[in-house]
Amino acid sequence: MELPGATPGPTDVPDPTDPRGPTDEPDPTDPTGAQVLVVDGANVVGSRPDGWWKDRAGAAARLHDQLVATPGLAARVVLVLEGRARGGVAAGVTGAVEVVHAGGEGDDTIVAEVARAAAAGRPVAVVTADRGLAARAEEEGATLRRPGWLLDRIAGDRGPRRIG
Repeated sequence: MELPGATPGPTDVPDPTDPRGPTDEPDPTDPTGAQVLVVDGANVVGSRPDGWWKDRAGAAARLHDQLVATPGLAARVVLVLEGRARGGVAAGVTGAVEVVHAGGEGDDTIVAEVARAAAAGRPVAVVTADRGLAARAEEEGATLRRPGWLLDRIAGDRGPRRIG
């Protein structure tokens, strides 16, 4: 509710000179405060024993579709795919979701994406259960989220956590 005669404070009016723009603000309901969310696609898909190994490309496509359909995860979501999963989604951007194909080791690509966001001064979180990758990402300045955290958000009211 606006009070009569009140002047907007600095948080009420967007700064038109701010290169981040209004969509780059972190989600205040997300304790990571991340503007960039880097998703270890193989690890998230593999976190549920639902038959994903029979169709890695299809499982990656379903995860991508769920990420695209879930607003507010972060201003930018980077889904890193490796191996046969790359066949499920073309590299590129759909809405806030960017798909990056790892040329070799997916972990190296994930760490590079984290480092790129951190170097740009953007708060970044990585979604993985891989301890080694988590340690490397945290060294680059990322906060850590487990696959269950993401699955809870993308499943929403749409039913079970099936992604594979």
